Amino acid sequence: MKKLIICMVGLLFASTMAFSQIVTAASYFNDVSDYYAGLYTYRCDISVDSDGRQMSGSLAYSRPQLIRISFNRQGGQILIFDGSMLQIYLPAQQTLLQQTITEATADDASITPRGLSLFKRYYTIAFETDANPVPLDAGSDVKVVNIMLYRRATSEAFESIKLSIEPDTKLIRRVIATTPQGAVYKFDMTNYRLNVKVGSGEFYFDPPEYVTSYSNFLFQE
Repeated sequence: MKKLIICMVGLLFASTMAFSQIVTAASYFNDVSDYYAGLYTYRCDISVDSDGRQMSGSLAYSRPQLIRISFNRQGGQILIFDGSMLQIYLPAQQTLLQQTITEATADDASITPRGLSLFKRYYTIAFETDANPVPLDAGSDVKVVNIMLYRRATSEAFESIKLSIEPDTKLIRRVIATTPQGAVYKFDMTNYRLNVKVGSGEFYFDPPEYVTSYSNFLFQE
């Protein structure tokens, strides 16, 4: 479960030749990874289907590795990563989960400034079919290139990860992660706003006094 939570956080930090047969899935993935690494800030809307449990909200990112997800429902849950501390605020439970990320744990947690590129170490990369864009959903006007990531070792929480990428923008529109047990987690990102103002204060969270905090919840045995 700990590895699953870590990987889910890692998932939130993700001119091509789409019709050329010389383009490999690895090079396509590298292009997308490099593009995201060059973004200073962005905002987008996000919806999450966590094995049947649905939530929606907004995501804010600031270089090099600041991220905040604010959910509209579920009591206003918040996830913040400021580069060294992961915080998950669960207002309905009056609980704050905190995890310090060190250099040692960052590599295991897949939370590093390298972002998407780190997945190359732990997963093999392939096109779902080929590099030709297909509809995101049946009948959809949104066209994407689907890339599949398959885990190299059984220690990884997700058996496979599917990335749906808009070929013109290189933006990830959907992530579908599947566990070895068959649980499916889907993330949809829409309404991207790139290189917009994102204040540093958005990544600071001062919890209410009545909240119970649990530190280093991911790596405690």
